[in-house]
Amino acid sequence: MKFKFLALAAIYALSASVVMADKKATDTTPAEDLKVYRDYFQKRFPGIPLDEYANGAYALDAVARDNWLAIEEFPPYEPMIEAGEALWNTSFANGKNFASCFSGDPAQRQNFPYWDAKRKMVVTMELAINECLESNGEKPMGYNKGKIADLAAYMAYQSRGQKTNVEIPDDADAMKAYNAGKSYYFTRRGQLNFSCAHCHMESAGQHIRSELLSPALGHTTGWPVYRAKWGELGTLHRRFGGCNEQVRAKKLKPQSEEYRDLEFFLTHMSNGIEYNGPSARK
Repeated sequence: MKFKFLALAAIYALSASVVMADKKATDTTPAEDLKVYRDYFQKRFPGIPLDEYANGAYALDAVARDNWLAIEEFPPYEPMIEAGEALWNTSFANGKNFASCFSGDPAQRQNFPYWDAKRKMVVTMELAINECLESNGEKPMGYNKGKIADLAAYMAYQSRGQKTNVEIPDDADAMKAYNAGKSYYFTRRGQLNFSCAHCHMESAGQHIRSELLSPALGHTTGWPVYRAKWGELGTLHRRFGGCNEQVRAKKLKPQSEEYRDLEFFLTHMSNGIEYNGPSARK
């Protein structure tokens, strides 16, 4: 089943139902989707500047924001940035290092994810990190946490201030991947029958127990994230898997095609917002 990206009026009119059956995801363009997405949140939460959405739920709650800013004075992820820098500078067995794969510059966040037309697939930064290792005869890292999160934290820190600008090429295969990510975002799943949009569009700013649900706008800007719940740094795809589990759906493997397509769509929806990773969240 495919779903059309909801127009703003439809979101309000349908209220509890963000998924529209019998419509095609291809009915709208990425540019149209981005406008609707921004308009929805800017009308839902008037007065919040676009860049504030990089701060997740803390953009919506002044008290939570103050507490978060206090944590950011001595961020729990600081040692991970240092560990990531050490990894960046460590030579492989062949004498090369990560710089050889990333044009010598760790500030790469603005370049991912992107559409690889030759391979007909979305390439994320974490995928590129492991492909760098494998191409140099090294073992790949696990995708959810640990060394890959440390290295991504260092690269994200060096990328702070860059603006999200994921372009969706006018290419049939690229559009198919983008629309697959869009459909995944709005599709109900799991025993709770929730979509990503139920929590992070329709219910953004509301509480589930003590947790304030973050708005989807800006969702990809702060990764990797140190979550108090985890007690460590984790990647965006780790969070995708956790969300699936929370609605009692089967989580997919990190860097699966579905999750990469979802990241492609979701990052495009944050275009114009600065990267500010790594970050801390509850």
